[in-house]
Amino acid sequence: MSFERNNIQRMQGYASGEQPEDAQTIKLNTNENPYPPTPAVQGVMQDFDPVALRRYPPPTADAFRDVAAALHGVARNNIIATRGGDELLRLIITTFVDPGRLIAMTAPTYSLYPVLAQIQDCPILQIPLQPNWALAADFCDQVNNAGAALTLIVNPHAPTGHLLDAATIASMAAQLNSVLLIDEAYVDFVDPSIRHDCLDLVNQFDNLLFLRTLSKGYSLAGLRFGYGIGAASLITPMLEKTRDSYNLDLLSQKIATAALQDQEHARLTWQQVRAERQRLSEALADIGLTSSPSHANFLLVQVPAAIGISAAALYQGLKQRHILVRHFDQPRLDDKLRITIGTSDENAQLLKNLKELLPAA
Repeated sequence: MSFERNNIQRMQGYASGEQPEDAQTIKLNTNENPYPPTPAVQGVMQDFDPVALRRYPPPTADAFRDVAAALHGVARNNIIATRGGDELLRLIITTFVDPGRLIAMTAPTYSLYPVLAQIQDCPILQIPLQPNWALAADFCDQVNNAGAALTLIVNPHAPTGHLLDAATIASMAAQLNSVLLIDEAYVDFVDPSIRHDCLDLVNQFDNLLFLRTLSKGYSLAGLRFGYGIGAASLITPMLEKTRDSYNLDLLSQKIATAALQDQEHARLTWQQVRAERQRLSEALADIGLTSSPSHANFLLVQVPAAIGISAAALYQGLKQRHILVRHFDQPRLDDKLRITIGTSDENAQLLKNLKELLPAA
């Protein structure tokens, strides 16, 4: 006998990226930052007094929220700290979307979005992206006509790396009747010369919320720490009503605060990733594997049929050689590989093995 809710019985769970336990595998499949976090993290851990663990942590992570608010030019009540960005996604859905209400997103998108919608027993509207990975011209009309309660957009987009500019985000927030979540998990890797910054829009639109994470840009994927930035009318009900009590432990709060404060170190790693992204993109193109322009810490690489080996076979061949990349067995992506930007040495090993796996011309 099963005690699962009917919708839980029907659904498939989220498939996490492979996490090898050996140290030899070159891991280019789940978009971690290849460089270490700030030395301030080690300092926090060395100075931490375990006696402090006998008490509960600060319930709303106010020290972190103050640092984040100062960094982004907003107030503390515009910030919520969460157990990774994924907890924020859950909070948004459970706080603002009744079971049975529609949740809109693009196709393709971050594969956790449909899973979270199904947990809440919400139907999903997936609107295909254009061939160049841009939003459909009538995206907002489709969302409004369908009566969606929430729209989820990852920007820069995953798994393509395509970037929507601030004017587009503002236009969407103005047009949509739903809450609009912009998932900026990869925004730290956008070239600063573009001057991409949408966060001042939270003071203009009460339906707009941004997701940030320390997993990618701050090299803290193992910590599970994220935060949301939005109008106080969106932040307050999540913070005071639907958030788990003491959702963030004391040590993670201290580590996250120290990491966010060291912007010099973080920005150096972002620049290193951008430089490697450019070098890897050019080197892959030289061997017949082109990629879409990416503003994230990964490349979506096309494996053309004329090259004589499929994307799935390349994925398996690399895996056998202890190099992990990501292959998605779904329409529009099954002839591509998503490759996380590694260190220069990791990228060199990737290229060497790809050249050996590709059929001779």
